[in-house]
Amino acid sequence: MFYKFTIWIFLIIPANLSRAADTLRVGKDQIPSIQQALDMAKPHDCILVCSDLIYKGGIQIDKPVFLKGIQEPVIDSEFQYEGITITSDSVEIEGFIIRNTGVSYTNDIAGIKIIDASHSVIRNNKLLNTYFGIYLKKARQCRITQNEMITESTNEINSGNGIHLWDCKNMVIENNHIVGHRDGIYFEFVDHSELRGNISEKNLRYGLHFMFSNFDIYEKNTFRENGTGVAVMFSRNIIMKNNYFIKNWGSSSYGLLFKEIYDGELSGNVFLENSMGLYADGSNRIQIRGNQFIRNGWAINILGNCIDNHITQNNFIGNSFDLATNTKNNKNQFSGNYWDQYTGYDLDKDGIGDIPFRPVKVFSYVIGRVPESIILLRSLLIDMINFAEKVAPVITPADLMDESPSMKRLDHD
Repeated sequence: MFYKFTIWIFLIIPANLSRAADTLRVGKDQIPSIQQALDMAKPHDCILVCSDLIYKGGIQIDKPVFLKGIQEPVIDSEFQYEGITITSDSVEIEGFIIRNTGVSYTNDIAGIKIIDASHSVIRNNKLLNTYFGIYLKKARQCRITQNEMITESTNEINSGNGIHLWDCKNMVIENNHIVGHRDGIYFEFVDHSELRGNISEKNLRYGLHFMFSNFDIYEKNTFRENGTGVAVMFSRNIIMKNNYFIKNWGSSSYGLLFKEIYDGELSGNVFLENSMGLYADGSNRIQIRGNQFIRNGWAINILGNCIDNHITQNNFIGNSFDLATNTKNNKNQFSGNYWDQYTGYDLDKDGIGDIPFRPVKVFSYVIGRVPESIILLRSLLIDMINFAEKVAPVITPADLMDESPSMKRLDHD
């Protein structure tokens, strides 16, 4: 790994060492509202909320507390306002159903919002039919874990994001499930953070939309059946490993877009049945290794403004096109990949093909200019054209080749 960083997440302890923490109970025949209990509570008190009432949204938390739901009490915002707004450090919220927030085109209304605060934990909540699910602005050292966010947005204009972070640092977003928002997860100006174990699916635009953020790790997430796919843009030192990009289909869809990404790592990922697995534009010095590109339209489209990328030890299996590019000048390195369309031989039995493989087909250029020609994909004429171009490259880059193709599919743990 080309850099190391440590994310310190300080979990909330619902006690103050200088005094014993009190426990307040909210429910029928007890404190009647969550807001009233919050107003009564002292810093670091625990508030237990029973499920025998439906509670009104618009809750404001301005002190460190532990707010815990017993048997999933409901907080309903009646399509008018925010669910819970947090402006204090060291708040923990667990075990609620938060639903029916208002919708605003000038104010980012959320089920749970954290503003300019740190060391908070949002855990094991369900956010249903919210505009934004969980929204963090200028937050530090928070953990968002094991939450479920489900809504049924119909268009991008009147929908928000599932998990939205702006100007945050040292965050952990893990094991959440996000369905039906505009973007499942949105990062902007978010540094030194981890995104792992999340499932983001069936969102209108991106499963993950990520910009202007550096030194982050995305690991073991699943991005499935989103409108466009995943976009990672204008960032440095990003590690994306062991993720799944599945069934992002459409005329402008891809599993993963790299736009102006530098000094990153893309390893151990699975790209399965996407219109385009990976689209790289203006992205340099990225290690693309140990990935599986399976049954995509295009496995990789790497543009001519991408330089010094290393594409090694990947499997390319069952793709219509393994590689496309828009230039005749290759400035990247391809080596040691397995290509199921490779027809070479291995006389010395060392597991490496004795002749190079040229993965760019001339027909991919034709389709780029005349999309209707896709109907000729499996025709004998196209096979002859591709073979002729492979023998004597005229249109495709003559120096774009894998000089050491693997004869067998590579095993990746």
